[in-house]
Amino acid sequence: MTQEFTTGYVYYKQLVAPDELDASITQVSNSQSYYFLRYSHAVSGICSNLPDERGEIEGQVFNSICEIRWKKYKFGYEVLILSQQKFNLEGFENLTGNWKICDRDAYWHNQEETRFPKGFTFKGENDQLIKPEAIKQRYFKDSDTATIHFVALTVN
Repeated sequence: MTQEFTTGYVYYKQLVAPDELDASITQVSNSQSYYFLRYSHAVSGICSNLPDERGEIEGQVFNSICEIRWKKYKFGYEVLILSQQKFNLEGFENLTGNWKICDRDAYWHNQEETRFPKGFTFKGENDQLIKPEAIKQRYFKDSDTATIHFVALTVN
C-alpha cells in the first residue's frame, strides 16, 4: 500500500537563548505533546510532562502537528521544527527544500536489547504508561532530490 506524501514545513534557528527555547516549546506544545530529553548520562524516555528542573544537552517535543528538536551548544541552542503546518515563530527561517511528508508506524527495538542500559520508559499523566502504538514516525522528503532528510515522531 502506497501512502500519499503531503506538504511539510521545516524551520530552523541558531543561537537560541534558553528562555527563547522555552517560549518556542510552549508555542508548539498542546495537550497531546510528548517529550524526550537526552542527558550526558541518561535519557528521559517518552514523557507527557516536561520536568521543572532541566539540564538536558538535547531534546525534542512532538505532537500530531509538529516536532521541535533542540541541541545545546556553547553559545546557545540550535532548534529545528519539523511540521505539517506553517509556523510563524520569530527568527525561524525556512530550510530550503521542497518538503513532503508521510506518516508511518514507528519501529521499536526489542525491549530486551541493551540499547538503553538504564531502561526506556513511556510515561504519561500520573505515570500511566503510554502505548508505543500511539506514536508514529513522520518522514520528511525533499521532493527535488527524492531524499528522506528527517524522521520525526508524531502522535496517532
